[in-house]
Amino acid sequence: MTMERLNVMVVEDSSIAGHVLSTMLTTLGHKVVRTARTGAEAVAGYSACIPDVVIMDITMPDMDGILASEKILSSYPDARIVVASAHAERSVVVKARSVGVKGYILKPIQPEKLRSTLEIVMSPELQFLNS
Repeated sequence: MTMERLNVMVVEDSSIAGHVLSTMLTTLGHKVVRTARTGAEAVAGYSACIPDVVIMDITMPDMDGILASEKILSSYPDARIVVASAHAERSVVVKARSVGVKGYILKPIQPEKLRSTLEIVMSPELQFLNS
């Protein structure tokens, strides 16, 4: 199944991880329309680009990805946000889901897992994806 090109916002405090993820998204045929290094930057920058989907790091220095997601979703309830974390703690997944995040992907992110996660998250039937 070929997916249409998505406009993606990448929120990642590590410049290396952000670059790798942006490159992976571009290779998969998507366009990175904005990057942010902090939760506050993500919240402030979302309205400037209104992306199809946000890949949101959870652990960031100023504001974690769950709180940043909650703030974005309070203004944009249709926002599609996938949180990315190196930790698979159930409590984090439950908290992300409770604020309205559409999916969860474990780091290190593999290209095929990213592709399938985006396909599912963009599906009209989506409830919540925990990969």
